[in-house]
Amino acid sequence: MANTSWLPILPSSPLSGLTGIARLAAQGESLREGHDVEYFDLESRSLLNRCASRRGLPFAWAINPYRGCEFACKYCYARYTHEFMELRDPADFERKIFVKQHTAELLRRELRKVKPGEEIAIGTATDPYQPAERRYEVTRAILEELARHQGLELGIVTKSNLVVRDVELLREIGRRNRIFVNLTITTMDADLARILEPRAPRPDLRMETVRQLNLAGVASGVLCCPVMPGITDSHKNLESVVEAAAAASARYVAANPLFLKPCSAAVFLPFLQEHFPHLVDSYRERFGDRAFLSPAYGKRIALLMTSLRRKHGIPAENLHASLRTHPPLAAQLTLFG
Repeated sequence: MANTSWLPILPSSPLSGLTGIARLAAQGESLREGHDVEYFDLESRSLLNRCASRRGLPFAWAINPYRGCEFACKYCYARYTHEFMELRDPADFERKIFVKQHTAELLRRELRKVKPGEEIAIGTATDPYQPAERRYEVTRAILEELARHQGLELGIVTKSNLVVRDVELLREIGRRNRIFVNLTITTMDADLARILEPRAPRPDLRMETVRQLNLAGVASGVLCCPVMPGITDSHKNLESVVEAAAAASARYVAANPLFLKPCSAAVFLPFLQEHFPHLVDSYRERFGDRAFLSPAYGKRIALLMTSLRRKHGIPAENLHASLRTHPPLAAQLTLFG
């Protein structure tokens, strides 16, 4: 990977005062700059991260090929992970992308820790097929290493149609392992998607990706996550996603409500003020002292999705199987909860 310039260490933030991941981030070399996004290399000490959560995540391990995500989703729950590197502006998460180094070598060693039946989720805090992947191919290197192993339980979650680039590699992995690919699609309304997820591929391209993957024999489904009150939670919006998923032969479709950590609210609430000012007071009331919506709201969405899956012929057993193998749904909603 070619490096072009050094990231300067400012006197106001001496390198000697940083430790751990913050120090590694500060030492990263600038790889490319443009479109208000800058890439840095990141010397990684570990790639396979054990998931220790009090919320009982159904997967045991997580892999994130990058730190930060250029898709700039307004509701992103993972922005606070940049704070570990002393980057506290919420916008840094989408503007400063860290490219992990030596991933295949790390993974080769660390896979020895994975016990039979333990699931590995890829893309729990960053999209593994964001624009950086076209150039740096970190995700592809990870998949190439996984293809050398057998008996693994794997899942990928992405908003990008770039995943079809690796369809043959995914098929190869699937011959000796169990793997699901999950496309996150919050709405089929392209105009709405453009303001919610400014740099992500259009929803129709993502749904076409679901179709292509399933045609190729790579099990793929749809995650309508998060469901946002007053924005994407209407019967019409959710049915449009389920109907399109059925037409794309999606193996499953699932939905869960928005949760809003303070790092997310710092971006999401100004977004609401600009695009949905009539909802600001409602959101402040809903999330004033909590990150999650009420159980009653979650139950309403769950019942509606059950009805829509039944109407459009998407079997519930497929959903249950996919979430057991890799529930990115739970990853999105509880990994940082």
